[in-house]
Amino acid sequence: MKNTIFRSFVILAILLGSVSTVLAATEDTLIGINVLLNTDITNQILKELGNYGKVRDTIYELDALTLQVPASSLAAIQALPFVAAANPDAERTGAPVDLVAADNFANGLSTWDMDAVNVTDLGAGRTVELDGTGIYVAVLDTGLLDSWRSYFPEERIAEEYAIAFGGGGGEVGTVSSQPNKWEHDQNSHGSHVTSSILGYSLLGTPINGVAPMATIIPVKVLNQNGSGWSSVVARGIEYVGDLKAGPLKDYPVVINMSLGGPELDAMEKAAIDYAIGQGVIIVASAGNEGEAGMGYPGAYEPVISVAASGWIGEWTAAGSWWRTLDVVDPTNVEDFYITDFSSRELEGQDLDVAAPGSWVVGPYQVNSGQMSYYYLGGTSMASPHVAGIVALMAQQDSTLSAIAAEAKLESAAIPLGAGCRNIVDPNVGPTEVCWGDDATGAGLITADAALKQASNTTNNKKK
Repeated sequence: MKNTIFRSFVILAILLGSVSTVLAATEDTLIGINVLLNTDITNQILKELGNYGKVRDTIYELDALTLQVPASSLAAIQALPFVAAANPDAERTGAPVDLVAADNFANGLSTWDMDAVNVTDLGAGRTVELDGTGIYVAVLDTGLLDSWRSYFPEERIAEEYAIAFGGGGGEVGTVSSQPNKWEHDQNSHGSHVTSSILGYSLLGTPINGVAPMATIIPVKVLNQNGSGWSSVVARGIEYVGDLKAGPLKDYPVVINMSLGGPELDAMEKAAIDYAIGQGVIIVASAGNEGEAGMGYPGAYEPVISVAASGWIGEWTAAGSWWRTLDVVDPTNVEDFYITDFSSRELEGQDLDVAAPGSWVVGPYQVNSGQMSYYYLGGTSMASPHVAGIVALMAQQDSTLSAIAAEAKLESAAIPLGAGCRNIVDPNVGPTEVCWGDDATGAGLITADAALKQASNTTNNKKK
């Protein structure tokens, strides 16, 4: 069933639309399904599956494939002895919760969210020595805007590895690579996400990022509407795993996925396991569904999942608060909260840490070709802060594994128990936000604490 991560009435409208689609479907409706085998792909298996429909895509590294079949064939395919799992291709979306135009931009190097994760201090610049040099961060998202060179240094984008995947789902199912489409995005989501990792040029003024010297690999897996399919996401993950196994075998590689959907797809899970097995560390957003629970792949245990936190200083001054107000003490939990939209952890789901995801400023174009910047709120904005921190951790320890990175982040996190805060919401004014223990994971993460934890662990290993 399709689903997205928008809030309030948008959720209702989409869910009702999805239900209507399902109810209207007949047994002869063609659907795209993802099939995971429990053995190698062979010509005989492909021939047998071809009796049910058309094989659209094969991923030999994962022993997985996509099929276009009548909906009535799904159960029979699931029962085949060589099939480990089969499910309809699942929709994925990375749309932000909301956006508000940012006015009164002026010179400045530090923003509230960089202060909150303690990579900068207002007026003092960076507070951590590491900057992500030598680390690759693959951003699986909508790609980059045509004007990306106006926001990011060209040398920070790995154009030689950048790629776009499209198709999937619906009545077609074919997943294809689309050369150069990665840098012709019209959605802006991927550019905003990238800006939290690298920083960006604000009309010529450099704004700090968590890991400003990391190298970004844009992998477009979402379309111009900010949505896509799990089969396409799986292809993107597998592609990055192949890079790590090949030309990037001597470099740490991190994936950021600011996207998700309500169920874990079998092919997507296999791709995650494959990439992690190659040494890739994966970070993903927890989702924007609030009490409805986390999205996938973020809720899958091997993935480092990130909830969205906010700061009580938001909107308490003029429009420039995001760059002129100081987050005095990033370790003071009384100054932070968990947003109401951030997905809570349900049974069987794994929420790891929280990071800034409320009203983060970055490049976001609503008119093609016209440079603009917006405040965005969502766990999509929180995830790249942690991906950047992981890049710093990997720079400090190039042998860092996915399991070790998750454990160190959780150990370094500042516990944030259930509570309420009074904040200023730009849409409704002063309001109270509350959350439970299921909303925070291990707590708030800062870069310096994560690096200290990683350093202590490394030193202990050496003794």
